[in-house]
Amino acid sequence: MEAIPLAKLIGVFVAIALVPFAMVFLLGGRSTAGMLFALAGQFVLAVGSGIVLMYVISHAIQLSGER
Repeated sequence: MEAIPLAKLIGVFVAIALVPFAMVFLLGGRSTAGMLFALAGQFVLAVGSGIVLMYVISHAIQLSGER
């Protein structure tokens, strides 16, 4: 049952990153605003992947200590 909280955490960051990527789609990727929104979306995904990785490591440490 460890997969459900992990999937929810990943879903949160994907949903947050969809907002700037949707703005890139609406504004066009070659404008300055489009590039800034693309950069913001990539930043959100990078931070989210780091948080997910820390979550996985902390749960692995907790599970290893329970044995």
